[in-house]
This record gives sequence, C-alpha cells and structure tokens, in this order.
Amino acid sequence: MTCFTITVPASTANIGPGFDSVGMALNRYLTLRVTVDDEWVFEHQSIHLPEVPVAKEHFIYQIAEKVANQFGAVLPGAYVKMDSEIPLARGLGSSSSAIIAGIELADQLCGLTLSLTDKLQIASAFEGHPDNVAPSLLGGLVIAAQSSEGDLDYLHKKDDNLDIIAYIPHFELKTEAARKVLPDQYSRSEAASASAVANVMFAALVSGDYKLAGKMMEKDLFHEPHRASLLPDYQKIRQEARNAGAFGTVISGAGPTMMSLASKGNGAIIAKHLQQLLPDYSVEVLEMDLRGSHVD
Repeated sequence: MTCFTITVPASTANIGPGFDSVGMALNRYLTLRVTVDDEWVFEHQSIHLPEVPVAKEHFIYQIAEKVANQFGAVLPGAYVKMDSEIPLARGLGSSSSAIIAGIELADQLCGLTLSLTDKLQIASAFEGHPDNVAPSLLGGLVIAAQSSEGDLDYLHKKDDNLDIIAYIPHFELKTEAARKVLPDQYSRSEAASASAVANVMFAALVSGDYKLAGKMMEKDLFHEPHRASLLPDYQKIRQEARNAGAFGTVISGAGPTMMSLASKGNGAIIAKHLQQLLPDYSVEVLEMDLRGSHVD
C-alpha cells in the first residue's frame, strides 16, 4: 500500500470514578494521509498541531520507529500530511490518538499485521494505562484493567443514544500538573467508599442507566475533588448543566475540558445555555465514535 489514510478518534477518560480505567471515543479526529517516499516529511495542516519538528523528532515518528524496532522491522520513508480536530493539553486524548497513529503507521509501512490485542498492549505500554488509548483504538466505551504483570482485560460497549457536551476552555492544563495534586495514597475507608461509587457507575454505564451513571460520576472520590480547584468554573458548569438536563458532568481526562452526558437530542439545548454563560469556552455537542481507529 503506497498511499493510505489513518484516522484516530479523540477520547475522554476517567469519567468520574473510572480513574485510569474508563474511556470513551469521541467524534473528533486525528488524520494522517500517508504516501511512501524516500524521505520522512511531516506536514501539519491544523491549528491544533504544533510547529513541525525535524521529522525524526516527531512524536508519531518516534512511536512508529519503536514499534518497528520491537518487531525487527525497518521503517521506510513516508510523506505524512496531518490534520487534527483534537486540541492539545485539553483532556481530549491528543497524545493517545498520536500513539495509536504511530502504531498504525508502523503496522502499515512495515506490514506487521498486528492484531487489535497487539495494538492495545503496545499502546497501553507507551501510555502507562489503557483509559484513553483503548477507546481511540476500539471506538465506543471501554472499561479496562491492567495487572502489574501486564495482562489487560476490558469490557467494550457502543451506544449511539447519547449526546456528549464538551466545555473546552481557551487554556491548557498539562497532565503532569493535574497529577501532582492527587494524594499518594488513600486510606482503606476512602478506597472502599470510592470503589463503591465506581462500581455502581460502571454497572449503570453498562446497563444504559445514564441517569444513575450521571449521579455517580459526580460523586467521584478518587481524583475530581483534588483537581476541581484547578478549574475555575468547575462547580458552575456542573450545576448549570444539571439544571439544563444533563445526566452528569465530569472532568475530561486530567482536564481542563469538562464533559456532560445527556440524552440524544438534548445536547444542543444544554450547549446553547452553557455557551451563553461561558464566553471563554468552546461548548460543543459531540457523539460517541463507534468505529475507532481505521486505515483506508
């Protein structure tokens, strides 16, 4: 295949108490149009992408090269035109989509014929946990667990009956900063209470009881209480979204984007109301991406 296109969806992760284990693919995309060539060249075609570095210092190239080396293959040259609808450092999985793109790039250029399981294991190793990379690869909602031995198990669900409202601020928040505010450990009683909330939310998400899921999302004890202070409009967005009919509102990934779940068709009403209150945000109605990463 001398020319091909890689498409990878954005993602939101954690979804309240699903810390480092739950993610959902969103219908915003990173797109790579690839032509096999003698030299490596990247061309960025989006305001959401940074200045183009030297090709071999490009993050996606480095991921692709590591994957090729892992399987004893040599990465040939390519001309890559990149477009992105995913803003950087906003909690919408921009780095995870790039990791998946790098793996897909190596798979295609080197003819590795990697399975979905292979790709997910490799991506989780790069990212450190599966919450963003799994939905970007598979599409839909993914609840995943990775053991200390590296075993990875997951439950996968697709549902097109939801509207997802994203409140994207005009400022960045690096994941490292958001992780620094988290406690190093939790007491047994804290862990038990937080796990109980998470267990009910997972069951509600899987069963499609989004009213209950939304309620439990907002009761997270693992990370949201610690990160709320980093987001100046945290309480305002949650309250106003609930008043407008959202099931629940959470921090997307490590933030600063926040996200509400709503019944299909209600997203536009909620978004219009919140946009009037949040002039420094882009408020958008999104959907769950059901396809995941694909190559055409």
